[in-house]
Amino acid sequence: MRTFSIFFNTIRSMSFKKIMRLLSLVLPHPLFSLLSFHATLQAYSIAQKKFPKTASTNGIGNAFRHALWCCFIMMYCCKISSPEKALAFCKRMTDLHEELFPNKPLETKMDLHNNKIGMDYFMELLPGIHRQFFEKSFFIDGLEKKMKDAKVLKSLDDDFEGFLVYLDENE
Repeated sequence: MRTFSIFFNTIRSMSFKKIMRLLSLVLPHPLFSLLSFHATLQAYSIAQKKFPKTASTNGIGNAFRHALWCCFIMMYCCKISSPEKALAFCKRMTDLHEELFPNKPLETKMDLHNNKIGMDYFMELLPGIHRQFFEKSFFIDGLEKKMKDAKVLKSLDDDFEGFLVYLDENE
């Protein structure tokens, strides 16, 4: 029930233009949209359990959550379609999320960067595992390892290709 309440309040707070942008993505892809919604709930729940202090802030838990979110969207959508279509939808969905719910520029850069890390990580694992056999644990374990090398993003000019990034909450 809490999830429905959050979803309803989020939609209610959006402008008509933003709702139309969202509908232009989800209506042509109803199954991808439902799977993405499920992926969102799963990633958020796991990140909250593992990183209760930073999953909803700009800390390392947020970096993990964004990358995991994209891995899950890709995993679920690949079970019903091609990896290429899943990747294109995931990119559009996660980019649209940042557009519809804007943050400060450095936060947006961080989120988009970590989304890309998640998509890239999925595509990196894809040749070794048939897409029908992916499991959530593959991504959780792998991203936890990647977190050990995560970098603190301090400037819009920073480029940490291949690394998760987060903002230092103490600065």
